[in-house]
Amino acid sequence: ANVSTDVTFAQEFISRDGHVLLVKIVEDGNESPLIMTHTLTSFFELMDHQIVSWENLSSAFIKKIASLVNAKVCDASIQQVSLALLESMVQSGRALYLLVKQEVTLERLLAHLQVANQQIQTKAMALLMALLQTAGDADRQVSGVVTLCCWSQNIIHSSGAVGDEMAHYLYVLQSVTLNHLEPRMRTPLDCYSQDQREVLHTLRQAAFETESENSLSNERRRSLCAKEFRKLGFSNNSNPGQDLVRAPPGLLALDTMEYFSSRYPDAYSRFVLENSSREDKHECPFARSSIQLTLVLCEILRIGDPPSETGADYHPIFFSQDRLVEELFCVCIQLLNKTWKEMRATQEDFDKVMQVVREQITRTLSSKPTSLELFKNKVNALNYGEILKLRQTERLHQEETLERLKPELMDLIRQQRLNRLCQGTLFRKISSRRRQDKLWYCRLSPNHKVLHYGDVEEDTESPAIESLQEKIPVADIKALLTGKDCPHMKENKGKQTKVRSSLANHTVLPMPSQFCLWTDGLSVLLGRDMGSESMRSELEILLSMEIKLRLLDLENVQIPDLAPPVPLPPSNYHFCYDFNATEQ
Repeated sequence: ANVSTDVTFAQEFISRDGHVLLVKIVEDGNESPLIMTHTLTSFFELMDHQIVSWENLSSAFIKKIASLVNAKVCDASIQQVSLALLESMVQSGRALYLLVKQEVTLERLLAHLQVANQQIQTKAMALLMALLQTAGDADRQVSGVVTLCCWSQNIIHSSGAVGDEMAHYLYVLQSVTLNHLEPRMRTPLDCYSQDQREVLHTLRQAAFETESENSLSNERRRSLCAKEFRKLGFSNNSNPGQDLVRAPPGLLALDTMEYFSSRYPDAYSRFVLENSSREDKHECPFARSSIQLTLVLCEILRIGDPPSETGADYHPIFFSQDRLVEELFCVCIQLLNKTWKEMRATQEDFDKVMQVVREQITRTLSSKPTSLELFKNKVNALNYGEILKLRQTERLHQEETLERLKPELMDLIRQQRLNRLCQGTLFRKISSRRRQDKLWYCRLSPNHKVLHYGDVEEDTESPAIESLQEKIPVADIKALLTGKDCPHMKENKGKQTKVRSSLANHTVLPMPSQFCLWTDGLSVLLGRDMGSESMRSELEILLSMEIKLRLLDLENVQIPDLAPPVPLPPSNYHFCYDFNATEQ
């Protein structure tokens, strides 16, 4: 079994039909558990090289493997490898998925989740996730997802820690199940749908006790409905369905509002009536808040995003609730109303309130509450005052982190400035008549002790340091004067930025960036702090980049040591689109 992992051995073994012999041993089933385990393991490793297609397996072999999984009494090692084999079969194609689904019952797989052996638990969950992800949408609705979630809750609350592989499968189960809501989330409300209009009117009638509408005239009824829809928090009170046209959250927002009003009618009426009695600018609009809150929950729970191959961030609370999104909504809409009052918010503060509520939900879910009641207690304890304290603490920690990073990055900038001075710069002289007709070049020696300069010709790019005859020891430089502090500058007559040190000539730098490089570089040579705008800008960029790189490291993102290769230029540049051309 061990040598089956070697691709050279696998190619030679398969070329001699060795895998056919392994299949026959399994189908006969006459060997001891130890021999059977090694046989199955060898076959699994051989198939992993993808030399032989899974589609070539006989139905008799697949049924034999399924019988080993279904057996109530069987060696644990045999069942573990058999589960892994069935998982690979399911992932290989639709035909094998249907055959495995027919042979292996959900009850037996759920039974494997109850055993104490964590390896069998993990392999059983892996097979369940493969079946669930390969199934079509119609199959998923009846695939026992609710039962599976209940058994998964037992795994989460077991005494042993949840392993990384099991955590990934729990995350996949959560993601696939929540994505059942995606069609509702992406479907806008149909203003011509009688059923959807009735749901809107049910929301209105549940919130307000009104007199019989049958006795009212059409005009009076429309006026009353518009007034009550406005109190309910709809922006378009004459046609409230327009508020739900945006998708996401689409019809899912209507579903959550209907669930809240029917499941918790007292809390629903209290929310609406309480805000109806406030001043217009201080009332918390239920409908608008519900639509935005539903969107926030969809984003936090990543509804609509396909499961990641490496994701393992699951919420234990998900496995304790049949309708997690709706129940979370019922808790969070009341939290939103509470936070609105704590912030003394007005209609203009709506986005700020939603940001705070998003933070309250995200922080609470990150603590991994195991039940809805625990989530409710934690999220309500995390009031607006606590959020402000946490933000202040995090801001201080961030500032401390930046301060720790600054010395290293400042050294990097200082070194860059000195390197730039060593490369040198071409200057123009200013004559007594303010003419700039001569050129000279200045550069710092490699040991950073002497400035070399001298006159050069117009077409000179980078003269050798030996050709620059004039020298100034850095130790002789007493001060660096810029701007109006320069002796040769006259009040209100400076048209260009000029630099003067103990150099004998008046100099003009070719551009502002060169001015910053030289003033910073000379300041470093003099042992003083750099003060240019360029330095501050570069420091901010480097700090931001360093923080991002460290965050990538926390996410286990491998950063290559070498820069990615620059691709070759295209063979031609004839790829502009002609908008006038008629498409065929």
